[in-house]
Amino acid sequence: METDRLITVAIHTYERAVRLKQLLEREGVNATLQNVNLAAPVMSAGVRVRIAESDLSLALRIIENPEIFAVESDDNVSRQSHTILVPVDFTEKSLNAARLAFSIAARNGAKVVLLHSFLVPHSNPLMSMGDSLTFDNTDADVEDVEVSVVIARQARQQMLQLEQQLRDEIKRGELPAVKSSTALLEGVPEECIGQYVKEHREVRLLVMGSRRSEKKALDMAGSITAEVLDSCRIQALTVPECGHGSKPVMRSLESVDRIALLSHLEQEDFLAFDAVNRLMPADKPLAVKVICMPNVKYSKPTNDAARRALQEYCAEHFPHYQFSLVEHDKSKADLDVAEMDLVVVPSRKKNIFARLFNPGAAHRLLFHADVPLLVIPV
Repeated sequence: METDRLITVAIHTYERAVRLKQLLEREGVNATLQNVNLAAPVMSAGVRVRIAESDLSLALRIIENPEIFAVESDDNVSRQSHTILVPVDFTEKSLNAARLAFSIAARNGAKVVLLHSFLVPHSNPLMSMGDSLTFDNTDADVEDVEVSVVIARQARQQMLQLEQQLRDEIKRGELPAVKSSTALLEGVPEECIGQYVKEHREVRLLVMGSRRSEKKALDMAGSITAEVLDSCRIQALTVPECGHGSKPVMRSLESVDRIALLSHLEQEDFLAFDAVNRLMPADKPLAVKVICMPNVKYSKPTNDAARRALQEYCAEHFPHYQFSLVEHDKSKADLDVAEMDLVVVPSRKKNIFARLFNPGAAHRLLFHADVPLLVIPV
């Protein structure tokens, strides 16, 4: 049987050759060093790193992207000018979100951060009822610490498995090579996401998975995704765990051909148009259906004038898009977005009571449509 011949993939100093050999072998590629001065290895120059020819394509992906496959500390996330945050719960829907985030990051030169939050069930702490009656719960506190350690260890192990799965997909060429890191936080998911965004100003986009519509009824009272969409003031993209109609799950924005954009015929909506244009592939022709939802505070002539201004703005600034403006049918409770690849929703800031009793369009669409949503704060 013919053996796989060895080929040289790099020539380095001894130290760099050793580091490259270790990196390749950690990713499953056997490597050997040639031209090493055995009497004084550190003084060797021109050391060849050799691998089996059958491993060449895999080795080249690793060599071209050493910063991706190098081990990076969770607590030392380097700050960049542009970061995409992906909250994960280790289900298929969050894996879909991570894959889409890698695709967007590759085209925008961004970094991806995978964030997982976990809750630790606590026993009743030290109970005090005045100065005369005190219940010491020391044993329960010790148990809480042990449970916390176990849950944190399990979360870290799951995150490592997710990281490895994504790295394997990069090595197979199924995902683009993108820098990524992880973060683990203890707490309620929506609060951890909001806190992370506040503390890391470089986060420009949030990509989250969402459940399919028939399962969302179970989430109505406490959907993490809905709460984040209502409260976070950065762009957020939701990815349903299943495709709608005959379309597969969204893996990249290059697959988007038809967009629905909700407009209340206000000047702030122009910001949403500009944000979509920056996020989508340059000069990609799109069929953009603008769903006009006239502002009830204004008269019909005022709304008509706003509609004309919007149409003129679109035609002037986005000539490669094919726009169609349609009126929202008020007799229908749900918006007609079933045939769209992506729905863009401008989101205005609301206080907690307004969000509770009058949820926004993004919140309603999340529960009634299996269509990716891009929510843009305006």
